[in-house]
Order: sequence, then C-alpha cells, then structure tokens
Amino acid sequence: DQTQEVAKAYLAACTPDIYLFDKDLACVYRGRLDAATPKNDVPLTGRDLRNALDGLLAGGAILEEQIPSIGCNIKWK
Repeated sequence: DQTQEVAKAYLAACTPDIYLFDKDLACVYRGRLDAATPKNDVPLTGRDLRNALDGLLAGGAILEEQIPSIGCNIKWK
C-alpha cells in the first residue's frame, strides 16, 4: 500500500494490523496476530487470528476478545 490509501480507508494504526473479512466483506476481526511481541518471550503462533479464522469457517460468531495490535506506528505521508 505505497500510497497508504488502503491503510487510511481501514483506519489502520500500526503494523501489523490484522483484518479478517467474511464472505459479505464485513470486517469480523481486527486485532493482533497473537501475544508475541519483540519484547517478550512468547512464541509466535498466530493463535488469535487462527481462532478467528476457525470461528468464521465454522459458520459461528467470532467470540474471541479482539485485542488491538501493538506494533510500529504508521508513518503517514
């Protein structure tokens, strides 16, 4: 997204900022990939996104708490 048009349209705040859309293009998940950060020893698993994907594919509601992403702020042009 070199022009930052998409990031601005979805109000992205940092990288990574994960969005998951259903078949109707409704945003059903926005949050972190998992609990791993550069400053902790938590392994990178993708658990939060995986749980959201599993819920979506099972046809149910995504019940998991959507924890905001933590990352580098986007440097707006």
